[in-house]
Amino acid sequence: MKAVQYQDGGDPDVLSLVDVERPEPADGEVLVEMRAASVNPVDAKLRERGAGQRPKTTGSDLAGVVTAVGNKVAGYEVGDRVFATGLHTDRFSGGSFAEFATVPTDLLAPLPDGVSFEEGAAVALVGVTAWRALVHHAGLEPGSTAVIHGGNGGVGHIAVGLADVLGATPVATARTEHHDMVRTLGAETVLDYTRDDLTEAVREATDGADVILDHLPETYAELDVEVAAVGGDVVIIAGETASLPNAAVARSKELSIHLMSMSNLATNAELPNIGPILERLGRLLETNRLEVRIDRTEALEDAAEAHRAVMEESIAGKIVVVP
Repeated sequence: MKAVQYQDGGDPDVLSLVDVERPEPADGEVLVEMRAASVNPVDAKLRERGAGQRPKTTGSDLAGVVTAVGNKVAGYEVGDRVFATGLHTDRFSGGSFAEFATVPTDLLAPLPDGVSFEEGAAVALVGVTAWRALVHHAGLEPGSTAVIHGGNGGVGHIAVGLADVLGATPVATARTEHHDMVRTLGAETVLDYTRDDLTEAVREATDGADVILDHLPETYAELDVEVAAVGGDVVIIAGETASLPNAAVARSKELSIHLMSMSNLATNAELPNIGPILERLGRLLETNRLEVRIDRTEALEDAAEAHRAVMEESIAGKIVVVP
C-alpha cells in the first residue's frame, strides 16, 4: 500500500510517498481503508522534529471503511464507516496518511451516513480538542461568553460552533478576510487580531470573558488575563513557550489556567476516551448543528504541500488529504 512517511526530521520535503506492507489489526484494533485524512499543525511540528517511531507515517485523523477486525473487538464489523484521531502519538508508527491504517477501537467512532468522509477526517482531532477545552476543562455553560483566538483555524472554527451549540456567546479573533465565515459559524463578534486596541475591543465585546481558548499563549497570555472575568477559565491548547507577566492580575481574578495536550490522550488511560467525544461530534454534524469547513483537498502524493500550507497560510477550516 502507499503511505506518506519521514525517515528524518526537517522541512516538508522530507515526506515521501512509499510502498509499505499493509498492516494487520492486532487485538482491539480494526483495519481501516482510508477515504480521507486531514493535516494538523501538530503533524507538521512532529515531522520537523523527526518525532516518533521512524520511519513514521504522518497524520493524526482519518475517516474510512473497516476492512478487517482484530480479536477482542466488539461493536465494529467489516463495512462500517468510521472516523478516528490520535494516530500521531508515540503509541503508533503508522499514522493516517496511508491507504490503510490499523486503529484501536478506543480512538474511533461510527461515522454517521449523513457525514462525508472528508468531514469526518477534518473534524476529528480539532473537534476533540475543542470539546475537551470547552467542556472538560472550562466547563462552558449556557449564557457564558467564550473568546476563541484564531476563529478561522482548525480548532478555532470548531470551537466557535461548539460554543454556539452549547448556548454560549462566542467572540472570535481572526484575519479580516475570514470574518464573514466565522460569523456564519455562530460568532456574535469577530475582531481583527492585528488591531492595536485588541485588548480593549475584546473587553468591550465581552464585559469580561468567562472562557478563553488560546492557541498562541506567547502572543495572547497577557491579553487573556486582562479580559477574563473574575473566576474565568483560560485554556491553553498549544505553544512551546509562554509566560504570565501579569500573574498578580490573574490571582486577583482567581482565574483557572488550564494547560492541555492532545498528544497524551491516546497513551494516558486516566484521560477521557476519544471515542465518545467523536460520537457526539458525529451526531452534531449529522443534525447540522455543527459545521466543519474544508479549505481545500490535496492528493496523498501532495502531502508535503498540505504540511507546508497548514503552517504558512491562513487556512479557513481544515485541509483534507485523499488517496
